[in-house]
Amino acid sequence: MEIERRENANGGKGTIFVKRILNEEELNGKCKMFAEVTIPAGCSLGYHVHSRESETYYIVKGQGEYNDNGTTRIVNPGDRTFTPDGCGHGIANNTGEELVFMALIIPD
Repeated sequence: MEIERRENANGGKGTIFVKRILNEEELNGKCKMFAEVTIPAGCSLGYHVHSRESETYYIVKGQGEYNDNGTTRIVNPGDRTFTPDGCGHGIANNTGEELVFMALIIPD
C-alpha cells in the first residue's frame, strides 16, 4: 500500500498522509475510497462539500476538531462521523499528537 502525501489538502494546513487500504480494482466500482488518513500535529484537512457521495470517518487514534457542515465538535478514538451527499466537513488536529482515522467514500 502506497502512502500519498497531500499538502494543504482541500485548503487545509500542512501535510496529511493517505494510505489507501483497497485500490480502485479492489473497490470494484462500489466505493470511491477506503483509506487510513494521518494528520500530524498542527495540520488539517480543509472543509469540503461532497456531491453525489457520502463520507464516513472512524477515529482510530488522537483527537480532532471536526467541522460537521458548520458545527464544530471534538472527536476521539471510537467516534464515527457521517457526511451525506450535499453536505460538507473538515477536520483539524490542534493537539501535539497525530490524528489517525479511517475514511470511506461511497457514491450515491
